[in-house]
Amino acid sequence: MKLNKGILFVLVGSGCFGFTPIFAKLGFSYGYSLAQITILQMFISVFLLWSITLIKRSSFKGLNKKNIPQIMMTGCFAGLTSIFYYGAIEYLPASLAIILLFQFVWIGIFLEWIFNKIKPAPITLLSIVLILIGVFFASNILNGDVQGLPFKGFLFGILSAFTYAGFIFFSGKVAVKVDPWTRTSLMSTGSTILILIIFLRDIPSVFPLEVNLLTSAVGVSLFGAVIPPLFFAVGAPLVSGGIANILSSVELPVAILSASFILSEVVTPLQWLGTAIILAAIVLNELGRSLFRVRKHIRG
Repeated sequence: MKLNKGILFVLVGSGCFGFTPIFAKLGFSYGYSLAQITILQMFISVFLLWSITLIKRSSFKGLNKKNIPQIMMTGCFAGLTSIFYYGAIEYLPASLAIILLFQFVWIGIFLEWIFNKIKPAPITLLSIVLILIGVFFASNILNGDVQGLPFKGFLFGILSAFTYAGFIFFSGKVAVKVDPWTRTSLMSTGSTILILIIFLRDIPSVFPLEVNLLTSAVGVSLFGAVIPPLFFAVGAPLVSGGIANILSSVELPVAILSASFILSEVVTPLQWLGTAIILAAIVLNELGRSLFRVRKHIRG
């Protein structure tokens, strides 16, 4: 029963994150800027996360003068990911933006190789090749539909993958014994500070607060920064890390489906084939690594 609940919570959390492009696109359609949407999203996110943390009376045990700045700096990667990801969504179809973001999978593998000296296993290298093949089909290059799209959008998309991979990598290294909600709130605080510094001149443009801007920002905040960590915090401890990673990849098809049905974006069969290949590569990598660990344990 616990395993089933864990799977459900992780799936819901991942699925919710797949709806963030809808609200970002909505905000852009109203004429609001990347700065306005991101600033307000961060304010809402940090307020809600700290409210939950304090209401739950989460522990502050383990915090000190050294790791508090480290936690907040790790959160800066999440802030940069928001900027780059929403920037990609502004210039590209949402289905393409999420595919570019998902390159964090192989980027994270290379970060482990560079910083932790963990050389990718053959199954991991095969997964990387499959992901790149999947991207080739999912980007719709064969139909020529990417021609004419702003280069800035592609740049933002791949930068979002690098910063998201950095966030995942460093969040797994910094103050891991501190209460997850306290860590998440501190990360959100660091992310908010960075956003305010970057968009300092744009802060006045958020006011007077309009309903359409608030609606967009609340949606992006809830589905991107509040609900996913809430469900992950509950569900992830109930399943293995590999299973959690596999389940979290449901974000990709959810985002593409929502882009197709809600935003009316055209998603071709080749794009679905590419998406399926990417998901299969993620599953292959996680199951292959789990099998390798089991064999190593048996031999040891």
